[in-house]
Amino acid sequence: MSALDQRISNFLKNHSVLTMATSFGDEPYCANLFYAFLPEDNCFVVTSDMNTKHIRNISHNIFVAGSIVDACNLPVVKGVQFQGVISEPSQVLAEKAKKAYSSLFPFSHGMNTTLWVIDLTFVKYTDSTLGFGKKLIWKK
Repeated sequence: MSALDQRISNFLKNHSVLTMATSFGDEPYCANLFYAFLPEDNCFVVTSDMNTKHIRNISHNIFVAGSIVDACNLPVVKGVQFQGVISEPSQVLAEKAKKAYSSLFPFSHGMNTTLWVIDLTFVKYTDSTLGFGKKLIWKK
């Protein structure tokens, strides 16, 4: 598995909320989620209740897209757009995913939610300090 460019990985490690888009039928939907990034696995770890609209959507369509943006340092524009496949973590990944998420978000201890992993398949990183229109692209 090819690693993400270190600049992308650093950006993802330094943020904590992503917007995830799901769809079912002709109806799209977005949700904002706290995330932990596992760089060695090229995936996000999120948690969400089974009864949420976005999780109900993924029971029909496991392909998701989303974005993470840094709007704090304008006029510098930095952000990621991604595509991936969401699922519950495999047994091999579950403990690592849970540990990563709970260490970043200790308030999640004891919450009755389900852990999910977004396996990244495409990432586009925009950073205006790299030059106008410059993008870094990664594909699985």
